[in-house]
Amino acid sequence: MNRLKTATIMLAGLFMLVTQACTNTNTTKEKENMKNTETEEHYTFELSDKVTREKVSFKNRYGITLVGDLYLPKDRGTEPLPALAISGPYGAVKEQSSGLYANEFAQRGFAVVAFDPSYTGESGGEPRNVASPDINTEDFSAAIDFLGVQPFVNRERVGIMGICGFGGMGLNATAADKRVKAIAVASMYDMSRVTARGYFDSMTPEQRSQMLEQLGQQRWKDAEAGSPAYGTQGLPEPEQLTGDEPEFVKGYVNYYKTERGFHERSINSNGSWTATNALSFMNMPLLTYINEITPRPILIIAGENAHSRYFSEDAYKAANEPKELMIIPGAVHTDLYDKKDVIPFDKLESFFKENLK
Repeated sequence: MNRLKTATIMLAGLFMLVTQACTNTNTTKEKENMKNTETEEHYTFELSDKVTREKVSFKNRYGITLVGDLYLPKDRGTEPLPALAISGPYGAVKEQSSGLYANEFAQRGFAVVAFDPSYTGESGGEPRNVASPDINTEDFSAAIDFLGVQPFVNRERVGIMGICGFGGMGLNATAADKRVKAIAVASMYDMSRVTARGYFDSMTPEQRSQMLEQLGQQRWKDAEAGSPAYGTQGLPEPEQLTGDEPEFVKGYVNYYKTERGFHERSINSNGSWTATNALSFMNMPLLTYINEITPRPILIIAGENAHSRYFSEDAYKAANEPKELMIIPGAVHTDLYDKKDVIPFDKLESFFKENLK
């Protein structure tokens, strides 16, 4: 229990650094990193020789242009395909984990769009590197719009796959969007809960009040500067690790900051959120209506040793049947980002094929 408390404190500290640390002005280097959409094509996985990938774009309900990759099986026959919209993890881009998932699903007979959320990656929206429980939920529905008008997609057989923070967004989208017939999430985060209440709900009312006070003061600074400030500190570089960090810190660094998962446009690899990014998550709970997803099925997947496991367990408790919670023995949070020998793709395939009908 003491180790858990220590890990909780360190995780909360890391979260606060990433979300609250700020500068009065954005540096030239940060601007170059955030606005770089001309990066040479770089994916953290190999495209299957059984799959095609095509860059696509579509607009969400707010007029923001989203950019995604459409993955299709080369041998898809003549019948319209079941389809999936995929995004996540929080702070990642489509060339990372969501693309890997899409590539795998396409091999198994699905039409899949993996997309960059609004204000991130190659998608539109200003300022850059902003997240929103509302707009990012809408991004999923916009992807469903896109899939449903494709002639090779059966719009009655459409689902969502959400990873990490976009697991929570995906569940929120499914609750409101009855077109979604099934949803699966992996290493799910409830970003509104962790932002508003801290990890393991450890934030005190005084800390919450202080955080809101700081965010309000930062808005004055941004207004005076005419542009938003950005976080001054994100994940440490691999060489900065001492070895004493909790597993989750090592896991994030090992994925986002090494060849395994690094991508130039990924916020977690090469940037930071705006200093006021936490604001909208502070009082807009994502999973308020999770019980209204029923009778559409939910599959929730989490690692046995993941620091985020409690989000999945609590979402499972809040949801109505039909639902399933799958705990992967020995797995940690980031194992479900890209480790194909850990991610239960056979289970995911059978779940969606059984329920997208």
